Amino acid sequence: MILTRQAIVSAVGRGDIVIEPFQRERVSPNAYDWRLGEQLWMCDGELDAAVPAEFAQLTIPPEGLVLHPGRLYLGVTFERTHSEKFAQMINGDRSLGAMGIWVHVSAPLGHMGHAIRWTLEIRVARPIRVYPRMTFGKIIFVAGFGDQASYQQMGRKYTRTAGIDHSRLFEELN
Repeated sequence: MILTRQAIVSAVGRGDIVIEPFQRERVSPNAYDWRLGEQLWMCDGELDAAVPAEFAQLTIPPEGLVLHPGRLYLGVTFERTHSEKFAQMINGDRSLGAMGIWVHVSAPLGHMGHAIRWTLEIRVARPIRVYPRMTFGKIIFVAGFGDQASYQQMGRKYTRTAGIDHSRLFEELN
């Protein structure tokens, strides 16, 4: 079950959902409109799943930064989200998709207990200028059924990211 606007606002008020910083006007009928953070990592070389990738670190200036096709960008949400009660799902925004920006298509689920600024996978179809703190997508909150277990308590590797987090698949392959 997806939480509606009023359910999200109520859950934030009770502390069942944490969104930092929270702006009530960013709550839509059944989602929260999250923003792009100010940092990006860029990779334009060949990748090998068994080797840690190398990225150039970029700061998005107030006048924006042009992203180019053929490069992998990892970004981060401006907002940090957390809920022990609700799972979270993050997606890009339809307006971004209409401009040829694909955001976070491979891992949209945030388990109960995630306390993170989301690492974003960003690809573009054409050169496009993006800006820090621009609306970049939506996050929904989903009620769980059955026994609840916090991801924080399970010792998983992606439970508390404060910024951009690269793939750790190489750890499993070596």
